[in-house]
Amino acid sequence: MRFLKNNGLTLVLLLLFAGSIFGQWLAGWHVAMDDARRHGQPILSLLAYTASPEFLSSVFENWESEFLQMATYVVLTACFIQRGSAESKDPDAPTRDAELVTQAGKPGAPAILRWGPLWRALYARSLGIVLASLFLMSFVIHWTQSARVAAQDAIEHGEAAPTLWSYLGDAQLWFESFQNWQSEFLSTAVLVVLSIFLRQRESPESKAVAAPHSQTGE
Repeated sequence: MRFLKNNGLTLVLLLLFAGSIFGQWLAGWHVAMDDARRHGQPILSLLAYTASPEFLSSVFENWESEFLQMATYVVLTACFIQRGSAESKDPDAPTRDAELVTQAGKPGAPAILRWGPLWRALYARSLGIVLASLFLMSFVIHWTQSARVAAQDAIEHGEAAPTLWSYLGDAQLWFESFQNWQSEFLSTAVLVVLSIFLRQRESPESKAVAAPHSQTGE
């Protein structure tokens, strides 16, 4: 029970993720079967659909935008301020991560901070670096699998299939990406602004319910 209490947020989010991707998997398979029947093509098994470019492209198209949102949010909140927002650092507060050499000696500080200036610099930016890397990985998989879908579609219509590199400049790829990116940036901006005036009781993403609108951060 202690494990569940201490890790409940992660566990619930992973359960929601599992249920959602399972639903996408099954619904996408039925869509693919309907499309195959209309075109008189062989119907993929559920297992074959799992490895199909249609499914992989749709999954990583969404992961790409989510990791982009998280990476930019982490980096931009380190650089910019929105006074009054729970999602922003306080412009009047002292710098939290100054003097890392001194802070490395505090009890419980990560050991990597004592490995030297290079390791300190990398660790100090590790969250943004890893999230950006996950974005790039997801984008590459989305790009390559979407290119396979485009190639299959071109062959079915008697057209020349685009190469992987030529598809990188294709409008379809960027339409798929930008339609997700714009919504992620908008939703983040909305959260930043709404957290100035609205509250969610006991949430660390919200200021205290009785906190003034002018208060920035938690």
